[in-house]
Amino acid sequence: MSDFLIKSTITLFVLLAVYYLFLEKEKMHVFNRFYLLFSLVFSMVIPFITIEVIQEIVQPTVNPGTIQILQGSAVILEETNYLAIGLWSLYGLVTLILAIRFISNIIKISSKMKSNTPIAYKNAKLILVPEKTLPHTFLNTIFINETEYNNRQIEAELYTHELTHVTQKHTLDILFIEVLKTVFWFNPIFIFYKKAIQLNHEFLADEKVVTSYNNVPFYQSLLLSKTNANPTFYLASNLNYLITKKRLLMMTKTTSKTEALLKKVILMPIVATLLFLLCTKVVAQEKTEPLTADQPKKAQTDDERKDAYYSGVRVIIHDLINNKKIDKKYEDLTLEEKRKCFFYVPNAFQKKSPNEKELENFKDSKKYAIWVDGKHEPNAL
Repeated sequence: MSDFLIKSTITLFVLLAVYYLFLEKEKMHVFNRFYLLFSLVFSMVIPFITIEVIQEIVQPTVNPGTIQILQGSAVILEETNYLAIGLWSLYGLVTLILAIRFISNIIKISSKMKSNTPIAYKNAKLILVPEKTLPHTFLNTIFINETEYNNRQIEAELYTHELTHVTQKHTLDILFIEVLKTVFWFNPIFIFYKKAIQLNHEFLADEKVVTSYNNVPFYQSLLLSKTNANPTFYLASNLNYLITKKRLLMMTKTTSKTEALLKKVILMPIVATLLFLLCTKVVAQEKTEPLTADQPKKAQTDDERKDAYYSGVRVIIHDLINNKKIDKKYEDLTLEEKRKCFFYVPNAFQKKSPNEKELENFKDSKKYAIWVDGKHEPNAL
């Protein structure tokens, strides 16, 4: 779990930093939207990606010996980790509270849809509400004040703005980041991602209005006149979200195609670097090398001898405290389990060839006799 959190957080931080440094100020909002969504998905996936790099390690040939298969039972005493239980309980409690809050907000919006007058409007649905509020959008529904609608006090630019949220399905992005915030509430970086995503949505909607009406000064003054309106649901797309200098300046900014292409290309080596640093795993692969007369065999550590001896052995472990049984291969045991359960490793059988003096002694029929298939054979061979 810790490995997942570390890798995903590093990826989230790096990709968000790249967005703020190179992309946010450029007028390529569609690409930026999918870049932010890609960053969230990629950060969740990257801990599960493993790129294996094979590294050959030369090992001398070991003379074959007889290895007995051990089948038995071992007892491992496990202590209860109260700190871990407490932390997981706290995480579960906070997550449950946030999940209830998230669901209750969706229920409130749904009840608001059902309890007020709906009107079909192009590809969306207008909901007329009695309270004083700015137009805001959730899925394919636009909420507007009933009095202002009946008196035709809502400017056409505002309808276009909210309709852009509907047609481009911006609510799905917000729901996605809110689910991640609920599950990973302890990671504050998701707050910054939500702000970046919502601001990008406003850039997209503003761009559509500016393109459609070609009257930037009027639209800017219209937005500024709505800054003091009451806040709406945090799950909705809000007209007056972050009406700051960034948003006003973006309406008149231009980005050349060459500059936009260069910004996009620079992302490729960044993603590749993250994959290389976080996903590369060096796997040792033994390469057998025969021993020569003047090449002594390398000494093995106790753990290496143990791993070689018990390789492929099935191990059954009875945990008497937790009343559970572990049945798996020796290779699947943890290092702690191996050291607790396996103490003895017999020395490997070493093949020994006689030297010249010993060979001459073997030829002496008075000292040694050679029998082959029950028949005595002369010693001199």
